[in-house]
Amino acid sequence: MSEPKQARRYFVSGIVQGVGFRYFAQRTAERLHVSGYAKNLPDGRVEVYAIGTAEHLVKLRSALERGPWGANVSEVREEDAAIDSNYANGFVITY
Repeated sequence: MSEPKQARRYFVSGIVQGVGFRYFAQRTAERLHVSGYAKNLPDGRVEVYAIGTAEHLVKLRSALERGPWGANVSEVREEDAAIDSNYANGFVITY
């Protein structure tokens, strides 16, 4: 029996725009079989919405806390979220 999926929303602060953070999040999510999206926010943060197992979401958060080369993550805020079926089949970058 497979683990149930859940959804989380992460708000990543620091130097996270203009450094390939959304693409890093997408590659990491795809490797972990997590679906959802990443997008830049007007206030300089990156929002990552993710659907996956609890174990995979923990691994994703850990990667988001590190970020790609060139990023400087100062904080990752996490919230529970409802599963949005529009993002249940893959990970995309939205604008």
